[in-house]
Amino acid sequence: MSEMFFPAPLKEGDKIAIVSPASMVKDEYVYGAMSRMLARGYEPVLMKYALGHEDGNFAASKGDRLMDLFSALENQEYKAIFCSRGGYGCAQLLANFSKGMIAGNPKWIIGYSDISALLALWYSSGIASIHGPMAKHLAINPADDPSTEALFNILETGGRFDYTVAPHQFNQLGKSTGVIRGGNMAVLTDLAGTPYDLFDSMKNRDSQGVILFFEDIAEPIYKVNRMLWRLALSGSLMMVKGIIFGQFTEYKPDKNFDTMEDMIKHFIDQSIVPRNIPIVYNFPVGHTDLNYPITEGAEVELDVTETRVRLRTLY
Repeated sequence: MSEMFFPAPLKEGDKIAIVSPASMVKDEYVYGAMSRMLARGYEPVLMKYALGHEDGNFAASKGDRLMDLFSALENQEYKAIFCSRGGYGCAQLLANFSKGMIAGNPKWIIGYSDISALLALWYSSGIASIHGPMAKHLAINPADDPSTEALFNILETGGRFDYTVAPHQFNQLGKSTGVIRGGNMAVLTDLAGTPYDLFDSMKNRDSQGVILFFEDIAEPIYKVNRMLWRLALSGSLMMVKGIIFGQFTEYKPDKNFDTMEDMIKHFIDQSIVPRNIPIVYNFPVGHTDLNYPITEGAEVELDVTETRVRLRTLY
């Protein structure tokens, strides 16, 4: 496994900084999420610009969003950074961070969707992060929501998780271990050729191999197909130890395929990826009510059988 630093587990009374590095978010979602954290025994801290002043579709200006992130990183009292919402905006911020800034202040950052860009920044700095639910999810779901509970468990155990889910008819059976990496497919594809390129790091850094996971929202079937072909043509998919296709939501059938899973299965059947690795469809990660958090950079085992899929950390 590549060398990764895992921030310390959270404990009762720890402070969690709330930031909004991308699109604007409803106040009630943020306050609802803070209530969940308080009930768990944490002390949520709302950063200065987390609720605006709004700047178009962004939660605040680029400078104000950066200021909140810098403050959350540099303050040693904050043990984790919770991103309130995705949307768009994180890519604008990446060039303002140095690797030393993240590595010198290692702490958990939590989010998904557009926040995948910040998770890639953390990974490029050698720091593990959490692809997981954000403010709306915590606010509108009950206290015993399984995704919320899994998120708190990850924070309290230093990144550990163990999920067992139902099989899918298209799954490719098998068992493998590797470093888990992934997130929003469109966001990660747009980072190709940058210092935060997930797929480039697979070639140059993760010698043990990578288990990829993807999710996305409102991307047409043909665009996801094009992203998959980019991965295939780059040679990246020949290096993976397993692939987890999560939730692809808010798209329409096209003339070639009724569902995203149909398209992906057709793509896989063209022998673009190794035939001896586990491949999972419809895993509960993404823009859905069941959105299991995943520790980016953790060594995991993916075990796919006819009766179930199990994904767990190995530390």
